Amino acid sequence: MSVTDAAPATISDALATGEGDLAVARAVLGTEAEALAALAAGLDASFARAVDLLATSPGRVVVSGMGKSGHVGRKIAATLASTGTPALFVHPAEASHGDLGMIVPGDAVLALSNSGETAELADLVAHTRRFGLPLVAVTARAASALAEAADVVLLLPPAPEACPMGLAPTTSTTMQLALGDALAVALLTRRGFTATDFRQFHPGGKLGARLKRVRELMHRGEAMPLAGPETPMSAALLRMTEKRFGCLGIVDAAGRLVGILTDGDLRRAMGPDLLARRAGEIMTRAPRTIGPETLAVEALREMNQGHPITTLFVVAPPGSGEHAGVPLGILHIHDLLRAGVA
Repeated sequence: MSVTDAAPATISDALATGEGDLAVARAVLGTEAEALAALAAGLDASFARAVDLLATSPGRVVVSGMGKSGHVGRKIAATLASTGTPALFVHPAEASHGDLGMIVPGDAVLALSNSGETAELADLVAHTRRFGLPLVAVTARAASALAEAADVVLLLPPAPEACPMGLAPTTSTTMQLALGDALAVALLTRRGFTATDFRQFHPGGKLGARLKRVRELMHRGEAMPLAGPETPMSAALLRMTEKRFGCLGIVDAAGRLVGILTDGDLRRAMGPDLLARRAGEIMTRAPRTIGPETLAVEALREMNQGHPITTLFVVAPPGSGEHAGVPLGILHIHDLLRAGVA
């Protein structure tokens, strides 16, 4: 069932039914959802021109708007900046009192005004015209002063505000915000922005942790539990206990990982002759491994796929010549937990 299927057609209908807060909320969401659908359906070549203009400007995207449009503009500027398009927000009133100096040749301006007649934007718009800076307008009125001054106009479709008086900026700001997201993602795609680039701008918090590389979290060198296939099980068990990863990597004479010995392998091989056997006889061949440049979140996904495991050996990837398949480190799920990935 869609939001609109479950909701009264308007806020007035919701109030008339006396169904209470949930009915009002569903009506609001239904109204805004319909507006977003109309916005998507109405996108045309102007959107592509706006992306071209913003993508080819050598400077920054300067976003501006007054009131609620200004709050939306701050979020759009932040989204642009975090996805590879240098951007900043300039308050239009402050622009008239010195902050126009922040807008320099090479910059492009994205101005938001539902009416297109916001007086505080006048000086900023005049500044773009005086210095030939590209201007993209987001407005609901094609005949407004802002639209007529702009190089490209992104027109919001006619849609009622979601409040019962039809006055509070609700639907209009939702459309502005969504259109800003559409611009940011189109620019991100145009620039070939990758997860690696994304992490450079998001080093903190849960997101930054999930975008870390395996090589940043793995244990190296002597910390790795490794042994040869001819290692007696008595020695293999001591090695497993010493390193505390619950497993033992089995490497051939060239140092390549050929198997893994786990607690599960020991249980399956349990018998009176266990200590007399060799590690290579009991090991699981061709174990699951991961490369050092893999994202931590992908390592977590690999651990949870199929039969879940708690440890992955990190090996040199194919193309590493004679070192391909050689263990570079070991990663335990606890390392991901400590880093905030899981």
